[in-house]
Amino acid sequence: MRVAPATVMLLQVVLFLQCIALTLSQYDICKSLVSTDDGPIWEYYACQPKPASMKDYMRIRVDPPGITCGDPPERFCTLENPYLCSDECDASNPDLAHPPQLMQDTERSGLITYWQTVTWSRYPEPLLANISLAWNKSLELTDDISITFEYGRPTIMVLDKSLDYGRTWQPYQFYADDCMDAFGMAPKRVQDLSATNVTRVICTEQYSRWVGSKNEKSVRFEVRARFAIFAGPRLLNMDNLYTRMESMKGLRDFFTFTNLRLRLLRPALGGTYVQRENLKKYFYAISNIEVRARCKCNLHAGQCTFVDGNLQCECEHNTTGQDCGRCKRGFRAKSWRPGSYLPTPNGSPNTCAAAGSTLGNCECYGHSNRCSYIDFLNIVTCVSCKHNTRGQNCQHCRLGYFRNASAELDDESVCIECNCNQIGSVHDRCNETGYCQCKDGSTGPKCEDCLPGYYWKQGCFPNVCDDELLLCQNGGTCNQNQKCMCTPEFKGVLCEQPRCEGEDCDAACTSYLSLASLLLCLLANQLAQLTAY
Repeated sequence: MRVAPATVMLLQVVLFLQCIALTLSQYDICKSLVSTDDGPIWEYYACQPKPASMKDYMRIRVDPPGITCGDPPERFCTLENPYLCSDECDASNPDLAHPPQLMQDTERSGLITYWQTVTWSRYPEPLLANISLAWNKSLELTDDISITFEYGRPTIMVLDKSLDYGRTWQPYQFYADDCMDAFGMAPKRVQDLSATNVTRVICTEQYSRWVGSKNEKSVRFEVRARFAIFAGPRLLNMDNLYTRMESMKGLRDFFTFTNLRLRLLRPALGGTYVQRENLKKYFYAISNIEVRARCKCNLHAGQCTFVDGNLQCECEHNTTGQDCGRCKRGFRAKSWRPGSYLPTPNGSPNTCAAAGSTLGNCECYGHSNRCSYIDFLNIVTCVSCKHNTRGQNCQHCRLGYFRNASAELDDESVCIECNCNQIGSVHDRCNETGYCQCKDGSTGPKCEDCLPGYYWKQGCFPNVCDDELLLCQNGGTCNQNQKCMCTPEFKGVLCEQPRCEGEDCDAACTSYLSLASLLLCLLANQLAQLTAY
């Protein structure tokens, strides 16, 4: 069947565009059907979801209770005109209320809506407010975080992040009109950072100083400027950024979070000291929080969907979990690993392999980089296994080592040395739980202790005697459970034998008894001879 030239040209264009997409894409394709001599097969790539606005998915909590204005109703003034106090906040009136959800709403018809706190009426007690943002999902920043303040930006605030769903927090950036005074830190800008300290937590003054303009509303956490250190000012060299994500320790984690928190520590002052005669002009108001990020799927998913109130990666590469953080059941022949950005532009998927499958690239779990084909056995085996491993796939531990149950097979510390006591153990090997085979009388995981009834002296030896059991006979005393100290008249391990008995008495007396005992022994011998006549 002939194919029309126009159709052929269209197919060529499609293939060309697909090649361009694969070349220029930022890891947004997980797999592609390619033609081979054996027919079409799937080719897999590292992949990640496209960036998106996370504002619609975030859950907002404001602390402390009662910090939101409106209960009771309250009037406010403006910094520009402190005598104009016509604004009112009333939680019972929808038109005058300023609840937290207005920080994430879509403002239609040009009307700006915002969350607002109570005024600083309790000065000099600090006016403090915490705004916590939760997603119940690991995310990766792809653009600046932007917070829009109405009626003046705070003079002091902190942006925190959490990697464990709000259980612990760490500062992301400090903001102040005077960094040294507020935090004891010299002020810096992101532009002052370099490739060696790009993950440094800084204090900046550029978003906190009063400029007297209503247009100066935004406070930013600058992500793109940090990306530009590696990718260039227009972010055209993203391959270099992704390469650094793999090679630079902590870089990828720096842009990863599960929760964010704003700590508002001092409101805008209008460029002056606190004017105690008019405290109604000091408060916080936020109209919008924009967080542009992508779901973290460990480079195992190209899509992230909102299911049952939570973001969920649509996992590929035989992985599963909310972050594609483990292998599917039945696909654990090759232990789970995150995908890799390298080699660019498509990366390495690190696909989980089906249990029981023979891995075509002879998986060595990272303990060997060389394989060999054994002809007469018709198998491929790993060569020179490292990290104290052995076996066809470096999947077992060398003799004298045992498997670390808390480590994956590809962990460098997967095999732990047995450390059997050389004197107390039969050999230097142990079982799969790390217990060594002990000699008689020895005990303990490493055979370094003695069983009851044994004592240690370069090995475990059975106790000769026991004071409590009175094993020493004929008045003998037990010395350190190792030896019976006999009276002069007896001998033997347990003092069970008389020293003077029959014809041996002379020799025994001569050798062992004291002078007085010797005289008594001789006298008894003479009396015995006289009696014999």
